[in-house]
Amino acid sequence: MEEPGFWDDPDKSQEAMKELKNLKDTVEKYTQLAQAYEDVETMIEMGYEENDESLIPEIQEMLDTFIEEYEALKISTLLSAEYDNSNAILTLHAGAGGTEACDWTSMLFRMYCRWADQHGFTTEVLDFLDGDEAGIKSVTVQINGENVYGYLKSERGVHRLVRISPFNANGKRQTSFASCDVMPDIEEDLDVEINDDDLRIDTYRSSGAGGQHVNKTSSAIRITHIPTGVVVQCQNERSQFQNKDKAMQMLKAKLYMLKQQENMEKISGIRGEISENGFGSQIRSYVMQPYKLVKDHRTNTEVANVDSVMDGNIDPFINAYLKWINTSAESDEE
Repeated sequence: MEEPGFWDDPDKSQEAMKELKNLKDTVEKYTQLAQAYEDVETMIEMGYEENDESLIPEIQEMLDTFIEEYEALKISTLLSAEYDNSNAILTLHAGAGGTEACDWTSMLFRMYCRWADQHGFTTEVLDFLDGDEAGIKSVTVQINGENVYGYLKSERGVHRLVRISPFNANGKRQTSFASCDVMPDIEEDLDVEINDDDLRIDTYRSSGAGGQHVNKTSSAIRITHIPTGVVVQCQNERSQFQNKDKAMQMLKAKLYMLKQQENMEKISGIRGEISENGFGSQIRSYVMQPYKLVKDHRTNTEVANVDSVMDGNIDPFINAYLKWINTSAESDEE
């Protein structure tokens, strides 16, 4: 009997086709970039030959677009870690700050959804818990697309908001926090041993955004891995069994990444460190009063247009982070 070939294995075949598509897309982007460079050169030569200053604004616009696309392609070359090309599972939890923190969590959720939409990625809410009065206590969303985890791993940590709270009757400035955890959506069957005695499985009623079963059946699943304290939740699927399968997949991925982290020299490895969800542990601050500024405390990247950032324009922080960790890795090798 013949051994099954590479293309006879559906999983390997699908992975190979995905990698082939990614390589083709990269070549296509490079070709388009090279053409854009030639177009800019041609326009500059035309401007000189005709001594036509009216072409300057058009040339500047073409040059700005070229630089933006060049930087994006350059950044994508830094995504070479094992799971950088995977989809991402992003979880937000409200921290210190009460109702204000729940509102802040909903603002961050909107920000990441807008970012995903701008890049042509799709989103799927896996779990959702409303705040007691307003906002969101916690939400887990899967974001699907090329290199999504590679980009969003920069967002892991505590995010701090400073503003005059609409929930504060005295109109005083208030500081609130929300934590963000990001994991790759690992579809392969990971070799992770999980003892059933180490698991606590709870069922509960779905809430918030979802499908037909919302608030009708106790189909949502929460799995707690007692030895590590890792908790995963899923309420998006149609049945309790499907929610359990997805939650177990998420749990295996988290435990696998924790195992990987133990084998790395630095604590800031693939999963990174999720600090206490409060003062002194933030990776980024979003200040809306008395001045407007978003600052990343790891790379010192600053953006004054807070509204733009909250509308999903977080690429300056993502790009700076990827350059920062790449530079750090090169320094460690030396």
